[in-house]
Amino acid sequence: MGTGLNADGWLEATQRSYDTVATTYADLTRHLLDETPEERAALASFAERVRAQGGGLVADVGCGAGRITAHLRQLDVDAFGIDLSPGMIEAARRDHPGLRFEVGSMTNLALPDASIAGLVAWYSLIHIPDDEIGSVLDQFQRVLRPGGPLLLGFHVGDDSQLKTQGYGGHPMHLHVHRRQHGQMRRWLDDAGFAVEADKTLTSAESPLGGIILARRKIGDPEN
Repeated sequence: MGTGLNADGWLEATQRSYDTVATTYADLTRHLLDETPEERAALASFAERVRAQGGGLVADVGCGAGRITAHLRQLDVDAFGIDLSPGMIEAARRDHPGLRFEVGSMTNLALPDASIAGLVAWYSLIHIPDDEIGSVLDQFQRVLRPGGPLLLGFHVGDDSQLKTQGYGGHPMHLHVHRRQHGQMRRWLDDAGFAVEADKTLTSAESPLGGIILARRKIGDPEN
């Protein structure tokens, strides 16, 4: 994806790329949370907020092979996964039988308004072009209950790089976008979210990763 591709073009490129690497992606990332205590702590904090608000369905959007979805279920959260790539969903269903996974796009979530108690986008906004981020966050805001928590993981930086291979050397063709916390916070505010916590860290997830915990504002967007 990237400059010069229309929305369908970059979505299709993302889907094809992850269909190609799905099996090796699942194998190479399956145990990353074992090496990332700060990420586990962020997910635990998110899960605690969901439970404190009475629980309910939680969407792991851009779930890949389902490792975050499965981890959330271990934290007593009723999580299910959505991913653009049918290959990834197949891998998720294979690795985590009995959990709910479905093909879908974060640009047009097939979920009712205010139907989700919490939403996680764990390093899954990294392929969304800047001019599409606002509409994606609007989708997140629409499906979340007022006050519902949103947890984001992303790569920190100022550049975008074309990824032509990965996860075992398989061919890919999509851009990886790095963003600063300030820009992410502005996008979230514009979409009706209040940021409650953010941090930058280095881990097995990302050489320089960012985590933001926000919540859907209640009532008037200014509140």
